[in-house]
Amino acid sequence: MLDLVGMLQTEKDSFTRSERVLTDIVLADVDGALKMSIVDLAAQADVSPPTVTRFCRRLGCDSYADFKVRLAQSRFVGQRYFAPSSGPSSVREIAQGVINGIQSTVYDTFETCDFDAIDSAAEAIVRASFVMTFGSGGASSMLATETEARFFRLGLKVASSVDHQMQMMRAASAPAESVVVAFSLSGNNMPLVNAISVAKEYGATCVVLTRANSPMAAQADIFVPVTWRENQDILRPTPSRYSFLAVLDILSQTVAARLGPQAVVSMRRIKHQLVIHRDGDDAQPLGD
Repeated sequence: MLDLVGMLQTEKDSFTRSERVLTDIVLADVDGALKMSIVDLAAQADVSPPTVTRFCRRLGCDSYADFKVRLAQSRFVGQRYFAPSSGPSSVREIAQGVINGIQSTVYDTFETCDFDAIDSAAEAIVRASFVMTFGSGGASSMLATETEARFFRLGLKVASSVDHQMQMMRAASAPAESVVVAFSLSGNNMPLVNAISVAKEYGATCVVLTRANSPMAAQADIFVPVTWRENQDILRPTPSRYSFLAVLDILSQTVAARLGPQAVVSMRRIKHQLVIHRDGDDAQPLGD
């Protein structure tokens, strides 16, 4: 789908004077522009209808009618991003909104947490010969690498991948009794869905943390639902990653509890080296 609004916003400076006037009219009131005939738009811009037609064709549209169809499609997608932000502006107000959003998200996560699914995931991970953690596209990438950081401390054989092709290749070459732990905030990451499908084809158990009723969820052997309420302030970073991090921490500690002495031995060895080479005391975190 052609992002007509995005094209108008980014290419405006390269337009002619008449085209810039038309662009300003359209972007100032997209809904209003959709109601205008070609004659109405031409009159408001003080140009001729043929000038409007040439403007539409420059944008890759066959006609003014095609322009309006594509404009309507572009208007429908991402509607929240058309209106100027009306959120807080001071640092204190922004901080309060961010912190309150994180707190609400974490509390909601506990209330909706599927403890049985996490227990099943932990049992599969403990029994695994090798654990692969997959995620791509931003927060999911961070979650994949964070999972690797959580699990290697417990003495598990684990590797993360945030590249789709590498995920597919790792899935295809995974040793017997491997487990894939995959993350997707949207649940619609189709290349990752394909990688999970490949992993299952070769016998891996797939633990998927994502939204319910999504393509990712449908591929899971063990589905761990993660839900959250998205905020409406488009400038505030999504709090969803805190929901995933909370579930990951619950999963990680459950795995550690199931491993028992094995996990403690590995963590003690790491702490021993950190005390000697970095901290000089035992009070610092097991990492950095």
